[in-house]
Amino acid sequence: MPEPDAIEELMTRVHKLELRAKRLVRETFAGDYHSSFKGQGLDFDEFREYQHGDEIRFIDWKVSARLGSPYIRKFREERELSAILAVDVSASMDYGSSHLSKRELAAEVAALIAFSARDNGDKVGLLLYADEPLLWLPPAKGTRHILRCIREILATPAPTAPTNFPAAAKLIMRTVSRKSLVFLLSDFIAADFSRSLASLSQKHEVCALRIYDPYEEELPAVGKVTLTDPETGYHRVVNTSNSNVRMAFSKLARRHREGLAKSFSRYQIDHASLPSNEDPFKALHSLFQRRANRHS
Repeated sequence: MPEPDAIEELMTRVHKLELRAKRLVRETFAGDYHSSFKGQGLDFDEFREYQHGDEIRFIDWKVSARLGSPYIRKFREERELSAILAVDVSASMDYGSSHLSKRELAAEVAALIAFSARDNGDKVGLLLYADEPLLWLPPAKGTRHILRCIREILATPAPTAPTNFPAAAKLIMRTVSRKSLVFLLSDFIAADFSRSLASLSQKHEVCALRIYDPYEEELPAVGKVTLTDPETGYHRVVNTSNSNVRMAFSKLARRHREGLAKSFSRYQIDHASLPSNEDPFKALHSLFQRRANRHS
């Protein structure tokens, strides 16, 4: 059982996240989300008299004949969707060289998406995974449900074991029968997951949000340091003052980044990279705008 001080600190962080997310959603994100993620179809709304500029194909000729003037059928978007937050809480996500760890940034991004979904009448579900699926909360509505999701993202212990994305993808495909929005929040430091990504994107609409720390891309020149893999325990002493070492490290990071982008593009998955030392607002806003422009 967590200590009372730890619980109080967690609740304070959740409350701050809630206030910030609600403000951003109110100002920008609710509209971005709505225009980016459309409903599953159209429902008939009502008849109204034809106006100049209306599409002729929507004229209902039977109603028009009965009323003596042209009338068209109006439709409304069948809006309700389910947004599934699939959040990686493996040990590597707890790393942070600045004021936020990758997991904390994931919680902030999840809060933005969840409150945007709520304000558009959509349900929110949560899957936490590491070496296996750790927690599944079925899609539901309401602020209380969203706050629980955020608490779980921040508080669920991270096992020391390699990330197992295929197991997480399999659970979503087995559990969520209706086509949904699946947001993958992860650093994507894992064994090859292309096959699982392909299967998931065939059934659901997937957005990949890669969360990374700047020091995972570029090593600072600070002399000899011990680098440890938090998921396997493997560690190695590295001389960061050696420019060749730093260059090789950057090259590996770039190759990993480019490989991910290639996989996402292959399966037509929208994606964005979010550094833990920057506000995620700009990158998410750009992602939603790109989607909205493409769909319009």
